[in-house]
Amino acid sequence: MPDTEYRYGFHDPENYVYRAKPGLSHDVVSEISWLKKEPEWMSKVRHKALDYFLKKQLPEWGPFLGNIPFDEIYYYIKPSERQEQNWKDVPEDIRNTFDKLGIPEAEKKYLAGVGAQYESEVVYHSLKEEWTKQGVVFLDMDGGLREYPELIKEYFGSIVPYTDNKFSALNTAVWSGGSFVYIPEGVEVAIPLQAYFRINAKNMGQFERTLIIAEKGSRVHYIEGCTAPVYSTDSLHSAVVEIIVKEGARVTYSTVQNWSKNVYNLVTKRSIVFKDGIMEWVDGNLGSGVSMKYPGAILKERGARAEILSVAMASAGQQQDVGSKVIHMASDTSSSIVSKSISKDGGRSSFRGLVKVVSGLSGVKASVRCDALIMDDTSRSDTYPYLDINSPEVEVGHEATVTKIGEEKLFYLMSRGISEIDAAKMIVSGFIEPVVKRLPMEFAVEMNRLIDLEIEGSVG
Repeated sequence: MPDTEYRYGFHDPENYVYRAKPGLSHDVVSEISWLKKEPEWMSKVRHKALDYFLKKQLPEWGPFLGNIPFDEIYYYIKPSERQEQNWKDVPEDIRNTFDKLGIPEAEKKYLAGVGAQYESEVVYHSLKEEWTKQGVVFLDMDGGLREYPELIKEYFGSIVPYTDNKFSALNTAVWSGGSFVYIPEGVEVAIPLQAYFRINAKNMGQFERTLIIAEKGSRVHYIEGCTAPVYSTDSLHSAVVEIIVKEGARVTYSTVQNWSKNVYNLVTKRSIVFKDGIMEWVDGNLGSGVSMKYPGAILKERGARAEILSVAMASAGQQQDVGSKVIHMASDTSSSIVSKSISKDGGRSSFRGLVKVVSGLSGVKASVRCDALIMDDTSRSDTYPYLDINSPEVEVGHEATVTKIGEEKLFYLMSRGISEIDAAKMIVSGFIEPVVKRLPMEFAVEMNRLIDLEIEGSVG
């Protein structure tokens, strides 16, 4: 599918309250912190992270990242004077963008709360009153820092420190926006919360930071969606997500990512799961030129569980380097990783999976299944599993398959009067069904629609 058909490729005139000069320096970091009126400890963390970023080399494994224009990127853009809780108060040009993306309708129909981030800042945020009354907190991360500074100080960087990798350091240095979610003990948020991230400007860098804390016995489903317009120049999205799943809690984090192909999507997402807690990652990666994303879980205490489901589609000009990481640190923990990838029109998909079991454990169960579907002779799929097992009393399984879309299947369906395009859609739909069925219905429909558009551009 050529970029001209990219559904969210429109962009608006750049009419911003403030834009930092391009390039990264301590002056830019100080400016961001000063504009946000942050506490001194956060400012110090930002500067330490910048120092680490500047001395840390780009990763030598995975996709080539040497063309990222770090000196040309805008690291902070403030699109409006303030954040609104009434949709009508959002500036009209920004409101029109999210209207086109369907955010207001989604909020009315099937969401408990919505955050909408445009460039560097969240411009709109709301949480339905029934959840506010139960003590649920759903703010942008900047608001969380202002209103819950002790909680942020306790957990910020506790799972993903800035020393974790070069891009977690970059995010820590220039983070802005994102979500802060706090679910009190025993509270179950029955319908999803959603955050939507939109890049509009050329050469934009978006660095949201998300922190979710689920107290004992609580439950929440958080969904993020992402888009950007098509430009001839590259943009950078580098987020960090940290999730704390306490005893008996359950967190589901779903992503439907459809960045345009001029975006580098380099993200670090990780959770820590305590006794009998459950962490579910449901990950859909359809866009960006280069993605590197490996949602992870640290199973800290007995009975902790992690389930990671992902689907990636790589078409012309795309490299989807995705996977997952699970570290078993306690006995009687379990994990399941299911990865589905589709490569077409010369695209490349790669799966990188790590399962680590520390020594002295028993009753650990882990399974990894990686399935790749290649739709032509010019595309590619790679699998890089890594099992680091240091205990003998565990059950660990790994299974991988690579298949081409079969002429026989196409012929059979077409002999029943089904067109080649519709036959290909049916085969792909069946292939990704285990992942898509875990999304709320409206988001599953949207994801299937996006994949159908991709298939239409590659068949016939």
